[in-house]
Amino acid sequence: MAKLKKSSPAPENLVPLPYRQVSVQPYAGPMTAEAIEMHLLGKDSYRRTRYVVLEQDATCAIATVSRESEEPLFSPITTVEVLALPDTCVLITDETVDPGNPNALAAKALALGLGPEATLVVHGMYGHVNFIHRPNPLPIRVVEVTPPNPPKLLGLARQVLTYAETLPPLQLLPHNLDLRDLAAQTPDAEAYLIPCRAAGLNFDTPTYFLDEHPPRHNWTMIACERSRQIHRHFYGDDAPRIELCPRRLTQDDGTPTLLKCCLLEEGFEVESRRVIVPWGATLAQVEAGLKALVLTGETETG
Repeated sequence: MAKLKKSSPAPENLVPLPYRQVSVQPYAGPMTAEAIEMHLLGKDSYRRTRYVVLEQDATCAIATVSRESEEPLFSPITTVEVLALPDTCVLITDETVDPGNPNALAAKALALGLGPEATLVVHGMYGHVNFIHRPNPLPIRVVEVTPPNPPKLLGLARQVLTYAETLPPLQLLPHNLDLRDLAAQTPDAEAYLIPCRAAGLNFDTPTYFLDEHPPRHNWTMIACERSRQIHRHFYGDDAPRIELCPRRLTQDDGTPTLLKCCLLEEGFEVESRRVIVPWGATLAQVEAGLKALVLTGETETG
């Protein structure tokens, strides 16, 4: 017997995948839960359809539907639960958004200023449609040394989110450690030695680059422990040093954090809510690190 299903809270960051579960239909009736439920009950529905987006001009609503049997290609809808009504449902067209990528949908919701009380329906790439319900991306702090700006690790993480469909919605929060701010700790230094050339770096004080193995000067190093080891190998001594390592310059304050350390050469390491990847991390290592951060969050809240 057809019935109305009592509404229950849906999880945050709900994105139907694959999005063939989403049926989009024009609708001319009242945009109320009762009217939508009565409109859908008993209608034939494709067996893969789980969500129905009803569009009326610039407004929309979404309902979850089910059938008595998933075996026939089409069968009548027997239960309906309204997921979103026009007061919280936003309908847009943006062909740059991949409807199969939860992070792309979440990023669009953030760009529009939508919070976890909203639902965003997007007509996106290839003319396909999908939605994100109650968008609330997990914040991930990305710690990196600048310049260059934007820093490489942040760029890699952003690139991963463009294709890693198995990652839930994430919000990348840059936390940059500026070499110029570090240098300001010793304004009277005669010279600086940093690990390598960095785009846009312009000190008034003479600056040398460890990877170029310059003649020894009375410099202050802005460098990490690995650079200290290399300096000792090249020059046989230690120089005054300002710490550069993101791992040492940040603390685990409970925020999921992605950072890198040149003492780590392969894989990645997990320290509570921090994941450390190598200084020359690959996209695969960054993706694995982000997945590990998601798991630490699930473990902590589970």
